[in-house]
Amino acid sequence: MPQTEMPHTENVAQPSMPRLNELAPDFTQESTAGPLTLSDHRGKWVVLFSHPADFTPVCTTEFVGFAKLGDEFKQRGVQLIGLSIDSIYSHIAWLRSIEQHFGVTVDFPVLADLDMKVAKAYGMIQPGASTTAAVRAVFIIDPDGMLRAMVYYPLSAGRNMDEILRLVDALQLNTTAGVATPANWRPGDDVIVPAPTTTEGAAARMDEGLNTVDWYFSTKPQP
Repeated sequence: MPQTEMPHTENVAQPSMPRLNELAPDFTQESTAGPLTLSDHRGKWVVLFSHPADFTPVCTTEFVGFAKLGDEFKQRGVQLIGLSIDSIYSHIAWLRSIEQHFGVTVDFPVLADLDMKVAKAYGMIQPGASTTAAVRAVFIIDPDGMLRAMVYYPLSAGRNMDEILRLVDALQLNTTAGVATPANWRPGDDVIVPAPTTTEGAAARMDEGLNTVDWYFSTKPQP
């Protein structure tokens, strides 16, 4: 039988990928608010998000969306940080254009990642999508600097800002109350109580006053 030719991959650079529940890669980079070091924001939640390029339509709608929800993020103690592989001057001109044409002020910093240092550390460069632009990615980092969630999107699909805010709410509740949130959970809905991890705990679960369907599935009102 003829041998099947294997694809040549040894020279293909694979993106570096951060991992959940580990320290988010630290960095110091220029931003529209001056030099920014991620670890300087310890003690508060951070939503770091990338966009492919300034002065592009989908990215513009996303920045308008983030800016409109800016007060909601601030109320939750969240620092928004944007990023693309563009210069400070490009960022400034684009943010001024957004304010002029859409009536929205973007008041969170935007990193100028021209050397791709941050984009590469966070796996934002996906060779199958583009080797020169960061894909749409969102990283939620907790006050201890731990990476708690990350979501990647294709270049062609804009993000849902309400979902990002909902995810922040879920993570903050999980941290403070030790509960989980079900599919389609919204703030105020019932939450999931972690399942017992012993046979004795499973037997006792039915008598704990929870909304229990079976020993592994119990809910209660949001704390």
